[in-house]
Amino acid sequence: MHKLVVLYPKPADPDHFRDYYVTTHLPLVTRLPGLLAWRYSFDVAATPGQTPYFAVFEAEFADAAAMTAARASPQGRQVAADVANYATGGAVVIHYPVQYGIG
Repeated sequence: MHKLVVLYPKPADPDHFRDYYVTTHLPLVTRLPGLLAWRYSFDVAATPGQTPYFAVFEAEFADAAAMTAARASPQGRQVAADVANYATGGAVVIHYPVQYGIG
């Protein structure tokens, strides 16, 4: 499995971010080809102290090739272009292959 994580610093207008993200951006995300699962939260906390992030998004793909194909697809380009419509604080995008532990 390959995971894509987007970390969002605090936007200029948190209410607009929340509303636009849920009603407009996430429906675009659900159309990504090869997307296996996704989740998000506006309740990002840090231990200890203040978090530098307002929101987090996680997406799961079968592998890095599936994620790359999804991001390069017309739907992926539309998702990427839409970020400027709500994320005035920018976005940090990371991705990695998931390693599983036993426990």
